[in-house]
Amino acid sequence: MDGLLSGLRRVQDATVEGKTVLVRVDYNVPLKDGDVSDDARIKSSFPTLMGLLDRGAKLVLLSHLGRPEGKVVPELCLDPVGQRLQALLNHPVRKLADCVGEEVKQAIDEGEAGDLFLLENLRFHPEETANDSQFARRLAALGDLYVNDAFATLHRAHASILGISDYLPAYAGMLVQKEIEALSCLIDEPKRPYLAIVGGKKAKSKLQALRDLLDRVDVVLVGGGVAFTFLRAKGYLVGNSVVDESLVEEIKELIRTAYEKGILILLPRDVVIAQEISATAETVTCRAERIPPGWMGLDIGPETMRKFREQIAEANTVVWIGPMGAFEIEQFSHGTRAIAETLANSNAFTVVGGGETGEAVTKMGQADGISYISTGGGACLALLRGKSLPALEALQG
Repeated sequence: MDGLLSGLRRVQDATVEGKTVLVRVDYNVPLKDGDVSDDARIKSSFPTLMGLLDRGAKLVLLSHLGRPEGKVVPELCLDPVGQRLQALLNHPVRKLADCVGEEVKQAIDEGEAGDLFLLENLRFHPEETANDSQFARRLAALGDLYVNDAFATLHRAHASILGISDYLPAYAGMLVQKEIEALSCLIDEPKRPYLAIVGGKKAKSKLQALRDLLDRVDVVLVGGGVAFTFLRAKGYLVGNSVVDESLVEEIKELIRTAYEKGILILLPRDVVIAQEISATAETVTCRAERIPPGWMGLDIGPETMRKFREQIAEANTVVWIGPMGAFEIEQFSHGTRAIAETLANSNAFTVVGGGETGEAVTKMGQADGISYISTGGGACLALLRGKSLPALEALQG
């Protein structure tokens, strides 16, 4: 990890005065009633943006929003993002109607040093997620150099993240540098015991990460929707809980591997169940191995919270990826809240992966007690697993 950090071409070292700088940011923020409901990701880009503006650059910001699947979706236009960015930065932001094309290029060319442009949602073009070389070339033609400050997307091989660096001098933004420096504490020599908490909705998105983490951690606590495929693999009755049957045999093997390595995998002992995901649904707490037909697990129960707290109390390093339940609904948020509060009061070095987990910790008022909250869940996991990130390697000298 130290090698990655020391080898990066840093934005601080780029000559930017009078240049047009393309900055890949991550403004994939939640919207509510047409307005940005959480602007943390926007604010995280400010050190890079303000530094470039102060040094006389013209900025062109590139971002995606949601999953429009290569089509124009009006609800996923970046206009609300541009408005919030302008208000927060206290600097004019010119939002353009597309991200490529002659009109876009002309508008940028006519701009001056200190101007700030925000391009339209990159994912309105299917070429973006396909890492199409011609699309990357068209984006690159808009500027003189490229800065990647979208840490949360570094594990994606998309045109604006990976492909564009083939055509322009490419540098790491301040946020990318900050993330790598913080996460190095979990990779180089983490203080042990090293504990991983894994939750979220789907086991499939976490399984490979769990496999790789078995070579690094001492204890794994499994909650959220992920836990029910594990419980199913142990032969338990999980009712209508979300289970990926295709992964059951693989998870059995993972559990065996963990046992052979002497790594503790702790699953829920009790869960909060309901017949539907609703704020008005009737809830019951039951044993995790005996969920009745027609009911689904939506949070960890009080005994599990207690056991998880005990394990966290013994750890010196903790990484948490994925909520413990459907935390967006109050009656299924208690497990996630318990973990957030325990980590915030822990003496361990604590890292929370981005996405929903970071959102939950912030929403619950526990962010200040966490050692570091990453802006990217997938990218954070990839680094912690020791995997190479081509988009990051493209920023190395």
